[in-house]
Amino acid sequence: MAASRILIQLDCDPQPSTFDSIVAVDAGAEVLLRHGNVTPDAAVSLVHGAMFTRGGADLAATAIFIGGSDVAAAEAVCERVRQTFFGPVRVSVLLDPAGANTTASAAVVAAGRHLPLGDSSAAGSLRAVVLGGTGPVGQRVARLLARKGVMVTVASRSLSRAAEVCGRIKAVVPAGRLEPLESSGAITSGTPLATAIAAADLIVAAGAAGVTLLDAAARGLAGRAQVLIDLNAVPPAGIEGIAANDKARQDGAAVVYGALGVGGTKMKIHRAAIRRLFESNDAVLDAEELLAIGESL
Repeated sequence: MAASRILIQLDCDPQPSTFDSIVAVDAGAEVLLRHGNVTPDAAVSLVHGAMFTRGGADLAATAIFIGGSDVAAAEAVCERVRQTFFGPVRVSVLLDPAGANTTASAAVVAAGRHLPLGDSSAAGSLRAVVLGGTGPVGQRVARLLARKGVMVTVASRSLSRAAEVCGRIKAVVPAGRLEPLESSGAITSGTPLATAIAAADLIVAAGAAGVTLLDAAARGLAGRAQVLIDLNAVPPAGIEGIAANDKARQDGAAVVYGALGVGGTKMKIHRAAIRRLFESNDAVLDAEELLAIGESL
Protein backbone atom coordinates (compact mmCIF):
# COMPACT_ATOMS: atom_id res chain seq x y z
CA MET A 1 0.00 0.00 0.00
CA ALA A 2 1.41 3.40 -0.98
CA ALA A 3 2.26 5.78 1.83
CA SER A 4 -0.04 8.77 2.24
CA ARG A 5 1.29 12.04 0.85
CA ILE A 6 2.00 14.17 3.91
CA LEU A 7 2.82 17.87 3.60
CA ILE A 8 4.30 19.58 6.65
CA GLN A 9 3.45 23.29 6.48
CA LEU A 10 5.99 25.42 8.35
CA ASP A 11 4.66 28.97 8.56
CA CYS A 12 6.43 31.85 10.27
CA ASP A 13 3.12 33.62 11.03
CA PRO A 14 1.03 32.82 14.13
CA GLN A 15 -1.59 31.05 12.02
CA PRO A 16 -0.54 28.97 8.99
CA SER A 17 -1.91 30.28 5.70
CA THR A 18 -5.26 28.78 4.73
CA PHE A 19 -4.55 29.77 1.11
CA ASP A 20 -1.41 27.64 1.04
CA SER A 21 -3.23 24.78 2.76
CA ILE A 22 -6.10 24.74 0.26
CA VAL A 23 -3.72 24.83 -2.71
CA ALA A 24 -1.80 21.93 -1.20
CA VAL A 25 -4.95 19.83 -0.83
CA ASP A 26 -6.09 20.66 -4.35
CA ALA A 27 -2.64 19.66 -5.63
CA GLY A 28 -2.81 16.22 -4.05
CA ALA A 29 -1.51 16.44 -0.47
CA GLU A 30 -3.52 13.86 1.47
CA VAL A 31 -2.50 14.91 4.98
CA LEU A 32 -1.54 18.40 6.15
CA LEU A 33 0.44 19.00 9.33
CA ARG A 34 0.21 22.77 9.91
CA HIS A 35 2.57 24.65 12.24
CA GLY A 36 2.63 28.39 12.96
CA ASN A 37 5.20 30.68 14.59
CA VAL A 38 7.97 28.47 13.25
CA THR A 39 11.51 29.67 13.89
CA PRO A 40 14.76 28.10 12.64
CA ASP A 41 15.33 26.45 16.03
CA ALA A 42 11.75 25.18 16.27
CA ALA A 43 11.96 23.73 12.77
CA VAL A 44 14.69 21.23 13.66
CA SER A 45 12.56 18.81 15.67
CA LEU A 46 9.76 19.06 13.11
CA VAL A 47 12.21 18.17 10.35
CA HIS A 48 13.58 15.27 12.37
CA GLY A 49 10.04 13.91 12.59
CA ALA A 50 9.79 14.05 8.81
CA MET A 51 13.19 12.43 8.27
CA PHE A 52 13.06 9.51 10.68
CA THR A 53 9.49 8.16 10.52
CA ARG A 54 9.75 6.76 7.02
CA GLY A 55 12.52 5.17 5.01
CA GLY A 56 13.42 4.19 1.48
CA ALA A 57 10.98 5.13 -1.22
CA ASP A 58 8.40 6.21 1.37
CA LEU A 59 10.50 9.29 2.19
CA ALA A 60 9.24 10.80 -1.08
CA ALA A 61 5.70 10.74 0.32
CA THR A 62 6.64 13.33 2.96
CA ALA A 63 7.44 16.93 2.02
CA ILE A 64 7.81 20.38 3.60
CA PHE A 65 6.28 23.71 2.56
CA ILE A 66 7.79 26.87 4.08
CA GLY A 67 5.72 30.05 4.03
CA GLY A 68 4.62 33.12 5.94
CA SER A 69 4.47 36.86 5.34
CA ASP A 70 8.04 37.53 6.56
CA VAL A 71 10.22 36.44 3.65
CA ALA A 72 13.53 36.81 5.48
CA ALA A 73 12.23 34.70 8.38
CA ALA A 74 11.02 32.00 5.99
CA GLU A 75 14.36 31.95 4.19
CA ALA A 76 16.11 31.49 7.53
CA VAL A 77 13.83 28.56 8.34
CA CYS A 78 14.52 27.05 4.92
CA GLU A 79 18.26 27.32 5.43
CA ARG A 80 18.02 25.57 8.80
CA VAL A 81 15.84 22.85 7.28
CA ARG A 82 18.45 22.19 4.60
CA GLN A 83 21.22 22.10 7.20
CA THR A 84 19.27 19.50 9.21
CA PHE A 85 19.23 16.96 6.38
CA PHE A 86 22.16 14.61 5.87
CA GLY A 87 23.04 12.17 3.13
CA PRO A 88 19.96 10.57 1.59
CA VAL A 89 17.92 11.16 4.75
CA ARG A 90 15.89 14.15 3.62
CA VAL A 91 12.55 15.16 2.17
CA SER A 92 11.63 17.62 -0.56
CA VAL A 93 11.11 21.31 0.30
CA LEU A 94 9.17 24.16 -1.31
CA LEU A 95 9.89 27.76 -0.28
CA ASP A 96 7.19 30.30 -1.20
CA PRO A 97 6.77 32.95 1.54
CA ALA A 98 4.02 35.47 0.79
CA GLY A 99 3.69 33.81 -2.61
CA ALA A 100 6.80 35.74 -3.66
CA ASN A 101 8.53 32.95 -5.55
CA THR A 102 5.49 31.69 -7.45
CA THR A 103 4.35 35.24 -8.31
CA ALA A 104 7.80 36.33 -9.51
CA SER A 105 8.15 33.17 -11.57
CA ALA A 106 4.74 33.72 -13.16
CA ALA A 107 5.67 37.31 -14.04
CA VAL A 108 8.86 36.19 -15.76
CA VAL A 109 6.97 33.44 -17.60
CA ALA A 110 4.51 36.09 -18.84
CA ALA A 111 7.36 38.33 -20.00
CA GLY A 112 9.01 35.40 -21.73
CA ARG A 113 5.97 34.92 -23.97
CA HIS A 114 6.85 38.18 -25.71
CA LEU A 115 10.58 38.66 -25.12
CA PRO A 116 13.45 36.28 -26.01
CA LEU A 117 14.33 35.38 -22.43
CA GLY A 118 15.14 31.82 -23.41
CA ASP A 119 17.92 32.93 -25.76
CA SER A 120 20.92 33.99 -23.67
CA SER A 121 22.48 36.11 -26.41
CA ALA A 122 19.20 37.87 -27.21
CA ALA A 123 18.28 38.29 -23.54
CA GLY A 124 21.62 40.00 -22.98
CA SER A 125 20.46 42.93 -25.09
CA LEU A 126 17.28 43.41 -23.08
CA ARG A 127 16.78 45.96 -20.31
CA ALA A 128 14.21 45.74 -17.52
CA VAL A 129 13.06 48.08 -14.76
CA VAL A 130 11.59 46.56 -11.61
CA LEU A 131 9.63 49.18 -9.66
CA GLY A 132 9.26 48.27 -6.00
CA GLY A 133 12.32 46.15 -6.60
CA THR A 134 13.28 45.78 -2.93
CA GLY A 135 10.00 44.10 -1.92
CA PRO A 136 9.64 40.30 -1.69
CA VAL A 137 8.34 39.82 -5.23
CA GLY A 138 10.44 42.57 -6.81
CA GLN A 139 13.68 41.10 -5.50
CA ARG A 140 12.89 37.73 -6.99
CA VAL A 141 11.77 39.15 -10.34
CA ALA A 142 15.09 41.01 -10.48
CA ARG A 143 17.05 37.88 -9.55
CA LEU A 144 15.31 35.70 -12.14
CA LEU A 145 15.78 38.27 -14.90
CA ALA A 146 19.44 38.75 -13.95
CA ARG A 147 19.97 35.00 -14.31
CA LYS A 148 18.54 35.25 -17.82
CA GLY A 149 21.19 37.84 -18.67
CA VAL A 150 18.85 40.85 -18.74
CA MET A 151 20.20 44.22 -17.57
CA VAL A 152 18.00 44.99 -14.55
CA THR A 153 17.34 48.34 -12.89
CA VAL A 154 16.15 47.83 -9.32
CA ALA A 155 14.11 50.89 -8.34
CA SER A 156 13.14 51.72 -4.76
CA ARG A 157 12.24 54.74 -2.67
CA SER A 158 15.48 53.98 -0.80
CA LEU A 159 18.63 53.99 -2.91
CA SER A 160 20.55 52.23 -0.15
CA ARG A 161 18.00 49.40 -0.04
CA ALA A 162 18.10 49.09 -3.81
CA ALA A 163 21.90 48.89 -3.70
CA GLU A 164 21.71 46.27 -0.94
CA VAL A 165 19.32 44.13 -2.99
CA CYS A 166 21.57 44.41 -6.05
CA GLY A 167 24.50 43.29 -3.91
CA ARG A 168 22.60 40.28 -2.58
CA ILE A 169 21.56 39.24 -6.07
CA LYS A 170 25.12 39.63 -7.34
CA ALA A 171 26.28 37.32 -4.57
CA VAL A 172 24.18 34.48 -6.02
CA VAL A 173 24.26 35.62 -9.68
CA PRO A 174 27.85 36.83 -10.13
CA ALA A 175 27.35 37.54 -13.82
CA GLY A 176 24.18 39.51 -13.16
CA ARG A 177 23.99 43.08 -14.45
CA LEU A 178 22.06 45.22 -11.98
CA GLU A 179 21.68 48.92 -11.32
CA PRO A 180 20.08 50.46 -8.20
CA LEU A 181 18.03 53.62 -8.63
CA GLU A 182 15.94 55.80 -6.35
CA SER A 183 12.27 56.09 -7.31
CA SER A 184 10.98 58.67 -4.82
CA GLY A 185 9.20 61.72 -6.22
CA ALA A 186 7.86 62.33 -9.70
CA ILE A 187 9.47 60.53 -12.62
CA THR A 188 10.35 63.41 -14.89
CA SER A 189 12.27 63.50 -18.14
CA GLY A 190 16.01 63.63 -17.68
CA THR A 191 16.17 61.93 -14.28
CA PRO A 192 18.11 58.66 -14.03
CA LEU A 193 14.93 56.61 -13.50
CA ALA A 194 13.20 58.29 -16.44
CA THR A 195 16.20 57.42 -18.59
CA ALA A 196 16.05 53.80 -17.45
CA ILE A 197 12.31 53.64 -18.18
CA ALA A 198 12.84 55.08 -21.64
CA ALA A 199 15.41 52.38 -22.39
CA ALA A 200 13.45 49.46 -20.89
CA ASP A 201 12.04 46.58 -22.92
CA LEU A 202 10.22 45.32 -19.83
CA ILE A 203 8.77 47.15 -16.82
CA VAL A 204 7.43 45.27 -13.80
CA ALA A 205 5.65 47.04 -10.96
CA ALA A 206 5.99 44.97 -7.78
CA GLY A 207 5.37 47.57 -5.10
CA ALA A 208 2.98 47.78 -2.17
CA ALA A 209 -0.75 47.32 -2.78
CA GLY A 210 -2.65 50.40 -3.83
CA VAL A 211 0.36 52.54 -4.77
CA THR A 212 0.81 53.90 -8.31
CA LEU A 213 4.46 53.58 -9.26
CA LEU A 214 4.17 54.53 -12.93
CA ASP A 215 1.54 57.15 -13.70
CA ALA A 216 0.32 58.08 -17.16
CA ALA A 217 2.93 60.79 -17.64
CA ALA A 218 5.80 58.52 -16.62
CA ARG A 219 4.39 55.68 -18.67
CA GLY A 220 4.55 57.99 -21.66
CA LEU A 221 8.33 57.90 -21.32
CA ALA A 222 8.38 54.13 -21.84
CA GLY A 223 8.46 54.31 -25.62
CA ARG A 224 10.60 51.21 -26.06
CA ALA A 225 8.76 48.92 -23.61
CA GLN A 226 7.31 45.79 -25.19
CA VAL A 227 5.84 44.34 -21.98
CA LEU A 228 4.37 46.05 -18.90
CA ILE A 229 3.41 43.94 -15.88
CA ASP A 230 1.58 45.30 -12.84
CA LEU A 231 1.50 42.87 -9.91
CA ASN A 232 -0.71 45.10 -7.74
CA ALA A 233 -4.32 43.88 -7.57
CA VAL A 234 -5.57 46.66 -5.26
CA PRO A 235 -6.70 49.99 -6.80
CA PRO A 236 -5.18 52.29 -7.79
CA ALA A 237 -3.08 50.38 -10.28
CA GLY A 238 0.67 50.17 -9.85
CA ILE A 239 0.98 51.10 -13.53
CA GLU A 240 -1.73 53.50 -14.58
CA GLY A 241 -3.97 52.14 -17.33
CA ILE A 242 -3.48 48.44 -16.52
CA ALA A 243 -6.46 46.55 -15.08
CA ALA A 244 -5.96 43.65 -12.69
CA ASN A 245 -7.47 41.15 -15.14
CA ASP A 246 -5.43 42.24 -18.16
CA LYS A 247 -3.67 39.29 -19.74
CA ALA A 248 -1.53 39.83 -22.84
CA ARG A 249 -3.68 42.83 -23.81
CA GLN A 250 -2.18 44.96 -26.53
CA ASP A 251 -2.08 48.56 -25.31
CA GLY A 252 -0.33 50.75 -27.81
CA ALA A 253 3.10 49.35 -28.55
CA ALA A 254 3.20 47.22 -25.38
CA VAL A 255 1.55 44.04 -24.18
CA VAL A 256 0.20 44.47 -20.65
CA TYR A 257 -0.53 42.12 -17.77
CA GLY A 258 -2.34 42.80 -14.49
CA ALA A 259 -2.09 40.89 -11.23
CA LEU A 260 -4.97 38.53 -12.03
CA GLY A 261 -3.66 38.05 -15.56
CA VAL A 262 -0.45 36.74 -14.04
CA GLY A 263 -2.27 35.01 -11.18
CA GLY A 264 -3.57 32.10 -13.25
CA THR A 265 -0.01 31.10 -14.13
CA LYS A 266 1.07 31.60 -10.51
CA MET A 267 -1.59 29.14 -9.35
CA LYS A 268 -0.56 26.57 -11.97
CA ILE A 269 3.06 26.85 -10.84
CA HIS A 270 2.07 26.52 -7.16
CA ARG A 271 0.00 23.38 -7.74
CA ALA A 272 2.60 21.82 -10.05
CA ALA A 273 5.31 22.50 -7.46
CA ILE A 274 3.33 20.73 -4.72
CA ARG A 275 2.95 17.72 -6.99
CA ARG A 276 6.68 17.82 -7.81
CA LEU A 277 7.51 17.56 -4.10
CA PHE A 278 6.16 14.02 -3.98
CA GLU A 279 8.13 12.78 -6.99
CA SER A 280 11.39 12.47 -5.03
CA ASN A 281 12.75 13.07 -1.54
CA ASP A 282 15.52 15.52 -2.48
CA ALA A 283 13.94 18.43 -4.37
CA VAL A 284 14.46 21.99 -3.11
CA LEU A 285 12.15 24.37 -4.95
CA ASP A 286 13.13 28.03 -4.72
CA ALA A 287 12.40 30.80 -7.27
CA GLU A 288 14.65 29.40 -10.00
CA GLU A 289 13.14 25.92 -9.77
CA LEU A 290 9.63 27.37 -9.76
CA LEU A 291 10.43 29.40 -12.88
CA ALA A 292 11.61 26.21 -14.60
CA ILE A 293 8.30 24.57 -13.67
CA GLY A 294 6.40 27.55 -15.05
CA GLU A 295 8.33 27.50 -18.31
CA SER A 296 7.55 23.81 -18.72
CA LEU A 297 3.78 24.20 -18.30
